Amino acid sequence: MTQSAKHKKVSRKEQILGYTSGVFDMFHVGHLNILNRAKSLCDRLIVGVTTDELVSYKNTEAVVPFWERIEIVKNIKCVDLAIPQDNLDKYVIWEKLKFDVMFIGDDWFDTERFKEYEEKLSRVGVEIIYLPYTKGVSTSVRKKKREELVRT
Repeated sequence: MTQSAKHKKVSRKEQILGYTSGVFDMFHVGHLNILNRAKSLCDRLIVGVTTDELVSYKNTEAVVPFWERIEIVKNIKCVDLAIPQDNLDKYVIWEKLKFDVMFIGDDWFDTERFKEYEEKLSRVGVEIIYLPYTKGVSTSVRKKKREELVRT
């Protein structure tokens, strides 16, 4: 390790706390990829699992109930803590958890909602990192296929 690399390591914040969230319905490899990538960029990873009430607020419904989804996420090796996400406002969540970095899928990049979060969270030193969406894997697509199978 070079002297400058040592210096960077020492001057870095002791523990970087990361946060990400999602519904995690019909858990798939895309979910696992984003969680593993997020954990590789922080020391501790907190994952918010969207409650059934909040999912229904978005005019949809999870196939897998909340208590099962959070239990699955809790038991993933890279997750340090899984908590209920009962609020969509990421700034409100930051006020409770004080995370250093937030991870989100790159399908949210350049949206009005996340431009606002970038502005608000950057004021308190939080960076938003957009992680690559796993192509070809989607709970929404799986739900549609499931509905088509039920109809036939």
